[in-house]
Amino acid sequence: MRVTLLIASLFTLPLAAQADEFKLVSANIAEGQSLSLKQVYRGFGCEGGNVSPQLSWSGAPAGAKSFAITAYDPDAPTGSGWWHWTVVNLPANVHSLPEGAGSIGGKLPAGAVQGRTDFGESRFGGACPPVGDKPHRYQFTVWALKTDRLPVDANASGALVGYMLNANALAKATLTATYGR
Repeated sequence: MRVTLLIASLFTLPLAAQADEFKLVSANIAEGQSLSLKQVYRGFGCEGGNVSPQLSWSGAPAGAKSFAITAYDPDAPTGSGWWHWTVVNLPANVHSLPEGAGSIGGKLPAGAVQGRTDFGESRFGGACPPVGDKPHRYQFTVWALKTDRLPVDANASGALVGYMLNANALAKATLTATYGR
């Protein structure tokens, strides 16, 4: 038993170390802090800028062939959360997205695909929790993938994209902000 545990820990240490090195940061949002009005949805009773934040990542594991970004609210009163953004097929040499890249008129790298949000749009959809709810968490996640391309298009739901990401993930790094109204 002791030998089995030692062998198992030897195989899991490098993966854990890689995950600890993979980081996501932003010039626009900070861990545990409130999103600004720029990252709030315009519609559904919300009056924000609906601008995707600047994001940068580093320390991806060896073998990463592409990246993906998701923004997800696990606190939405839907029973399944709320997908605010999915963008896949970011080339392995891309390690940041500028502010507004996922918004109307934004510039994503060639080949990148934005899936459909739960707002029904294939672009970034900002925070818009119900009035009176406690502040919701908004999880911005970068995924390092073992494939250079996921076979999805602009009509892919967040659930489908999430399934494909989990099936192809080498590592992920998350930055969580909040917002309430």
